[in-house]
Amino acid sequence: MVSYLTILEEGHSEQVIDKSRFIALVFPVKSTQEVALNLEKARQLYPNARHYVYAYRLHEGNLERSADDGEPQGTGGRPVLDVLQFRELWDVLVVVVRYFGGILLGTGGLTRAYGGTARQLLDQTEVSKLISHAVYEVEASYDWYEPLKYQFRQNNWLTGNEEFSETVRIEVFIPWVDRHHFVEWLAEFTGNQIICQAKDSVLRAESLGSRL
Repeated sequence: MVSYLTILEEGHSEQVIDKSRFIALVFPVKSTQEVALNLEKARQLYPNARHYVYAYRLHEGNLERSADDGEPQGTGGRPVLDVLQFRELWDVLVVVVRYFGGILLGTGGLTRAYGGTARQLLDQTEVSKLISHAVYEVEASYDWYEPLKYQFRQNNWLTGNEEFSETVRIEVFIPWVDRHHFVEWLAEFTGNQIICQAKDSVLRAESLGSRL
């Protein structure tokens, strides 16, 4: 199973360099369709700009793309993509909008401006790590409810849906690498008095704050 770094919330940042206004926007995306929708959103938010440079990385298929949108080749999208690659971010689109200020920056200046604006934005954006979790359904008598919930909290094992009928059913999310340990621990802790069924696997987010 997989784990990777991503961004879950939209954000923006901007700076002025030699009278040109550079605005960076970040969007969480899962598909090329979402990329297209958010590119259009960026154009609507900031109409009549000279350039809408962008780069994205999609975890599904390990897809990476960038575009200079009229800037000299390799001076816009590539520096933005370099920032995403360096920070190992996936399922992220970064768009850098430029309103031209009348002063030519040259290829080196453009590379620094686009890459630097993207970097400034990501410096202040919260990064999350998506971690594979095994989903278990634990079924037990009511006597086990509080002891199990206490142990789950102590081990930082997250719980989900709970059902109360003749027995109690608790959904538990266990990091994929710990799943065998969990099953063994549960059998020992309860003396095999409960039922534990593997139900699914999911990716859950763990916040890492901003990464400089």
